[in-house]
Amino acid sequence: MGQSQQQKQPLYELLHHPDIWRACDNNDKTAIIPTGHDGLDKLLPGGGWPASALNELLLERRGQGELRLLLPALVKLNQNDDDRCLIWVAPPWVPYAPALSAAGIDLARLLIVRAETTEEILWATEQSLRSGNCAAVLSWTASAPVAALRRLQLAASEGGTFGVIFRPIDVLDNPSPAAVRMLLRQTPAGLDIDVLKARGGRPGKVQLSLGAALTREAAGRIRDGV
Repeated sequence: MGQSQQQKQPLYELLHHPDIWRACDNNDKTAIIPTGHDGLDKLLPGGGWPASALNELLLERRGQGELRLLLPALVKLNQNDDDRCLIWVAPPWVPYAPALSAAGIDLARLLIVRAETTEEILWATEQSLRSGNCAAVLSWTASAPVAALRRLQLAASEGGTFGVIFRPIDVLDNPSPAAVRMLLRQTPAGLDIDVLKARGGRPGKVQLSLGAALTREAAGRIRDGV
């Protein structure tokens, strides 16, 4: 590293410190949801998920532990005193209700939206994020134009909603307006998380030890010894 780069480094760290307020930031910096995973909290600005923003998780394949990753945050949101619900838009499998209930999710406040086309998925996601009646909105879609993602980010901010969109790894090179963007890879040791983008912070990597996703398919694999 050259001398000029060494001189710039402390300034970068100061400007991107999570305790520094910047007028260009619309969201309240205190609106953070701890992930429930210490290693990941240390990596994310503010120490957790941005509560009123879109978070994008890129997957090598579905069902590799992404729901386990989100479960502590979802439980915390679901157990708040307000009556806001959790909405899942077009999940690829039927959620495994007994495991969710055992983890602390109030199933009466969990709503599943069935949608098939990309347009239906994005419309339902945007409306749910903007409504202000949802504590969290999870959405699964293979494709989404950048303009649609911008609308989702704006809707999450306006509705004060924790939004998560799951997309395949083949969109890795596409731009994204999400506040947080992560690449997830399952390994024998757990889940490798590559934080590609975290607004107000730096890219980084962390490995977590997580179980299987909370789906009927995962439960079936466990029962069958697969």
